[in-house]
Amino acid sequence: MAPMKKATKLEIEHIKEEFLKRYDEAVTELHYHNAYELVIAVALSAQCTDKRVNIITPALFEKYPDALSLANADLDELKALLNTCSFFNNKAKNLIAMAQRLIEVYEGQVPLDEKELITLAGVGQKTAHVVLIEYTQANLMAVDTHVFRVSHRLGLSDAKTATKTEEELVKKFKTNLHQLHQAMVLFGRYICTAQSPKCDSDCFLQEFCKTTKSFKPG
Repeated sequence: MAPMKKATKLEIEHIKEEFLKRYDEAVTELHYHNAYELVIAVALSAQCTDKRVNIITPALFEKYPDALSLANADLDELKALLNTCSFFNNKAKNLIAMAQRLIEVYEGQVPLDEKELITLAGVGQKTAHVVLIEYTQANLMAVDTHVFRVSHRLGLSDAKTATKTEEELVKKFKTNLHQLHQAMVLFGRYICTAQSPKCDSDCFLQEFCKTTKSFKPG
């Protein structure tokens, strides 16, 4: 099979320009009021839709409004609140462990630093990046399934993993990464969808598209 065409430097510039123009004020669709709520929402969104997370979190945040209350949560009661979320058993354990570390090490406050964030249970690099992108507009990229698919369809990356794809996007885009992350998520969620992408009706990047094949990180 012939290798997929890669986007040229000029095409990358145009793609970046179009994303920034169309999604200049894009933010996460997760609902939150502070860094504590955001890190929980992002952790819950792994393998789960933002829509589902937004249904779950109001009752969760009402019962556990801060790290102290969550650190002392009853595991079964927390599981009952999360049971419509994928991997809710693990996520419940991680949330309690995360909250306990926030109390023990960070005085109950979420550290807005990547190295510190990834010491929290259930928080990997991608989650940390999403939190920092959203909360501090950090010049970082995070690659979920939408960003991965869009990157490959536009010839921005041919990497097999999310981590390698992130490295390529950072290298090629360099600046405005927080906006580009949000843009690619929304573009992939609503236009460049995995099944039946809206190529003819809604896509403003059709001229740069290399393939409509659906890509998932390995």
